[in-house]
Amino acid sequence: MSGHSKWANIKHKKGKADAARGKITTKIGREITIAVQMGGPDPVGNMRLKLALAKAKANNIPKDNIKRAIAKGAGETNGAKYEEITYEGYGPAGVAIMLDVLTDNRNRAAADIRHAFTKHGGNMGETGSVGWMFKRKGIFTIDKEAGYDEDEVMMIALDAGAEDMKSNEDSFEIVTQPEDYDAVEKALADNNIETVMSEITMVPDTMVTLSDEDAEKVRKTIDMFDDMDDVQEVYTNADLPDEDDEE
Repeated sequence: MSGHSKWANIKHKKGKADAARGKITTKIGREITIAVQMGGPDPVGNMRLKLALAKAKANNIPKDNIKRAIAKGAGETNGAKYEEITYEGYGPAGVAIMLDVLTDNRNRAAADIRHAFTKHGGNMGETGSVGWMFKRKGIFTIDKEAGYDEDEVMMIALDAGAEDMKSNEDSFEIVTQPEDYDAVEKALADNNIETVMSEITMVPDTMVTLSDEDAEKVRKTIDMFDDMDDVQEVYTNADLPDEDDEE
């Protein structure tokens, strides 16, 4: 399959809202803490912690911050207890939006999120209102400029359990079921194939194309969500072009 990469637009780029290092550190620290609370401090056998630590490394989070987040999750230090919540709703032009939230104050988080939904003409929905439009998938992105042979990469990925590989303008995109993520990651590493990004994320079944006006409203809505400390991830089925392409 070929064409423009869609998954890169699933989660709106956070350059504006997350430019401050402190905000990135806070969000990843919370993710590490709850991953430890749920599955223990050893990333072996704890996929969520493994992914959180990889995200911390990619964002150059200081080791001391990582150690504190792990200790907090293991109950070694006092700190706020975070609750994991998924919020769903419809944004401007009826686009579907899902939010992964970690908060120590459910009432505050719900009020802030409801306000962001309604400010630009959307509305917060009930659990399951848009979740059925998304599937959890593992995604690996490989830079074409690295010079890997497409057929070889595809064979390695599919043999390891990947369900698809797409060829985009500047990258290969490997898609897996979450349970096959580890096997595909290992196969790529064993064959010295580097990924520029890998994660388990929510992928919409179909994308929605918007007018320029509606796209701008969706961006503003997502920026509000991204700016909230409680919001870890934002997923949408809006097909938002790169902002660089719009300039």
